[in-house]
Amino acid sequence: MGKSTFTADGSAPFVFDDNWENFGNLRPESRRLSETNGDNLPVVQLTEEQKFTFDTQGWLCIPGVLDEAELEPMRKFCYRLKDDPESLPPHQRTPIAGPLERLVDHPVVVGFCNEFLSYPRLDGGDHYGFRFETSFLYYRELGMGKFSPHNGNGVWRLPGSSHEYRAIPGKAYSGLTRCVWELNPVREEDGGTLFVNGSHKAAYTLPPTIYEQDSPLWRSYSCPAGSVVFFSEATTHSARPWTNPEVPRVAIFNQYNGIGSRFHWWEPPRELLESMPRKRRSLFRHAYGEAANTGLETRNLFARALG
Repeated sequence: MGKSTFTADGSAPFVFDDNWENFGNLRPESRRLSETNGDNLPVVQLTEEQKFTFDTQGWLCIPGVLDEAELEPMRKFCYRLKDDPESLPPHQRTPIAGPLERLVDHPVVVGFCNEFLSYPRLDGGDHYGFRFETSFLYYRELGMGKFSPHNGNGVWRLPGSSHEYRAIPGKAYSGLTRCVWELNPVREEDGGTLFVNGSHKAAYTLPPTIYEQDSPLWRSYSCPAGSVVFFSEATTHSARPWTNPEVPRVAIFNQYNGIGSRFHWWEPPRELLESMPRKRRSLFRHAYGEAANTGLETRNLFARALG
């Protein structure tokens, strides 16, 4: 039995396998991170600056990923889903259907998940090394939404929580991770999602001032329509009231997890999954831990299309 040498090569996947002797950087032949998505488009890898920003802040905004030709049918589908869902077949009443389906494994999303979520030994030509958790449409007009800070301290969460963040020099694992597609422009003062930078790694309890929306600890973003925001669910974050009277917030909140972890019970109908390319369909493999060993009632959250 050979020994594994601990290294921290930031350009290569680093894993602890189920056998004690297998840990460290994988051999080149085992580094099978996806290079194309379900539509056979090339994956867009994160830059070094983007990786550093996400690791230090706990969130990352990539502006202008989608153009207007892509956005228009997506917004129309969102309005239909919100205002007239009965006009859609039951299996299409979800923000992972229609023109929004391609966002599930958009090349930028796969590039992010390759870096912060994927398990390379289970990543192959027709399947991904990470999972899709949930999705909902977040629609807000003037005055809608409320301030409700939550989460944080991801380094210290118990195993199985999914709300975790793990890191060694050169590599990090984000656990339960949110991907927000902003289909309309967002100004910083409009009411986009708030974050406390670095709280995914915090060792101390958040101060009471975190419950004040104007606390200087809170950070947010401005971005054009078609931008994507990634954040670790271990990062302290909050919604807030929407303040723009001219443009509503129309956002798709998709969520991802490690391939062996599941927090929510969220089951798309088989008819929808069977219409997807095989590789995209691999994101919906089973395993979950929501409400395990507690008195909480569990239910299939797929029925909640609007957040």
